[in-house]
Amino acid sequence: MKELLMFNCLIKLRLNEGSVVPQILILPFLKMSWHPQYRSSKFRHVYGKAASKEKCYDCVPITRNVYDNHFCAVNPHFIAVVTECAGGGAFLVIPIQQTGKLDPHYPKICGHKGNVLDIKWNPFNDFVIASCSEDAMVKIWDIPKHLLTRNITSPKKELVGHARRVGIIEWHPTASNILFSSGYDYKIMIWNLDTKEPVISNPVKILDVHKDVVLSMSFNTDGSLLATACRDRKIRLIDPRAGTVLQEASYKSHKANKVLFLGNVKKLFSTGTSRWNNRQIALWDQNDLSVPLLEEDLDGSSGLLFPFYDSDTHMLYVVGKGDGNIRYYEISLEKPYLNYLTEYRSPLPQKGIGTMPKRGLEVSACEIFRFYKLIPAKSLIEPISMIVPRRSESYQEDIYPLTTGAQPALTAQEWLNGVNKGPVMVSLKPGSGAVNSLPQFPGPDLLMEAADLNQHQGCGTRRPLEDLEKPSEIKDHKKQRKVEEKLSEDEQTCLSNRFDIFECPPPKTENELLQMYYRQQEEIRRLRDLIIQRNVQIKQLELEIKNLQADAGRY
Repeated sequence: MKELLMFNCLIKLRLNEGSVVPQILILPFLKMSWHPQYRSSKFRHVYGKAASKEKCYDCVPITRNVYDNHFCAVNPHFIAVVTECAGGGAFLVIPIQQTGKLDPHYPKICGHKGNVLDIKWNPFNDFVIASCSEDAMVKIWDIPKHLLTRNITSPKKELVGHARRVGIIEWHPTASNILFSSGYDYKIMIWNLDTKEPVISNPVKILDVHKDVVLSMSFNTDGSLLATACRDRKIRLIDPRAGTVLQEASYKSHKANKVLFLGNVKKLFSTGTSRWNNRQIALWDQNDLSVPLLEEDLDGSSGLLFPFYDSDTHMLYVVGKGDGNIRYYEISLEKPYLNYLTEYRSPLPQKGIGTMPKRGLEVSACEIFRFYKLIPAKSLIEPISMIVPRRSESYQEDIYPLTTGAQPALTAQEWLNGVNKGPVMVSLKPGSGAVNSLPQFPGPDLLMEAADLNQHQGCGTRRPLEDLEKPSEIKDHKKQRKVEEKLSEDEQTCLSNRFDIFECPPPKTENELLQMYYRQQEEIRRLRDLIIQRNVQIKQLELEIKNLQADAGRY
């Protein structure tokens, strides 16, 4: 605005003097006016919203360990957090709906002899979690559906192979039962869990290509490439099955601590420090790690920066350890590649952070990401939702494209044999399909179709040829009904305190009661619409049958 005012004054002054305005004075202002610094984006106004006190997890004894890790893992059923424990390492597994104050005697998962350094949920089974510890062990745990009543000390599997403490574990993004672990022996080990042995001492592959401790690991979209950040200041791009280093970045002015694969845009993002010990971020081309595409100093704080990437929205989140800030950016394929959006600020510093998978978000509230912030000073876990402001309450397809589901694309052996496949994609639209990680059983829709077929059999009308095959399907539906009844009996055994922990717990306040009532009303409205659609389809099919019969009568 100041430049434009100066320009207007200059033009008036020259015109009053009767002189011609030189072209050299006009051109810079024309360039500035015809190229505004605005970007069109659906996520320009994304904001962070902290949960209310009732929806936080209070009185949680969060670990005091100074190791640079997340210390928290979340899925749609549970939140796991590393905790303080005397005489070994332990972590808590809390049902996601069990908010409020935690019982001080709440059971723990405590089978490690040293401090737990990392925990990760199996992306294809919400009831299996892996943990690693200073005791050089990696353990796999089965979590029961019902509420824990006592400590769990016996793991499902033990992975024995590292000579020193294990700091990082990562599940393969598309293959089932493939786990990567990295230890202070400078080795990355690949484990195949598709065995019945409770103790596995032989990894299927050992990557011995680092000269110092590995600080971070990240996979590309199909899991065929692995990016690592090492304490020797180098970023490496590795073929995990061949065990070879494809590229190595040794850029001296950027010391990387964390690296993240931006798989669908073929770029790497790293956080670290500059030569002057300022916190720094850098963006790299996957095919050329000699020089970063972008390098930016953020501030002079000493805390680590944790990066998180949402491939569906192309949004990148940078969370600072030791402060309460969450910066978020949008990734583009063209320069400047990294577009700063805004920053969520909080006076409460976070020690660790967890993120909810996309299939666990609340799409009715236009929630596109959710963090779980660990605040040891208050023994609190605070959910923070990233929300796109929209007036409509209907499903917003433009901000919820197909996302990674809970079904593996490959078996462990297929991946080890060299097969690559992208993740199985699902829609988050309500009623579009199951996205949980449990085995799929026949739903009520199949049983309703079987009932409709039984009703049609009683009518004396002529049926099309396609309907002649339906009686065999009815027998299959009866078998499926028996399977469903057996499933419901099994689910009844998982009840505790007279309600299922995965269903909505009884409301504690009047506000929660109203919210539950409104949800039920929305569900009733949705079911009515579904019944109306079914009736319309039935009438259309009946009309088509009559037309076919009329055509057959003519000939």
